[in-house]
Amino acid sequence: MFWDRMNQQFGEIYAESVAKDYVMAELGGRTIEQALADGVGAKEVWQAVCATFDVPQKLR
Repeated sequence: MFWDRMNQQFGEIYAESVAKDYVMAELGGRTIEQALADGVGAKEVWQAVCATFDVPQKLR
């Protein structure tokens, strides 16, 4: 479900780039990929994405 939402918000290619390259303060200075690999839950990561990128309510 996490990746489905990422793809809906950003498009498949850009979602992958955001996850790999964008360092987020809400994730302790980590990228999405790093946070997930470190064991941060997908729900917590998605909440950080929503806060950072102003995700529409329908995708939250």
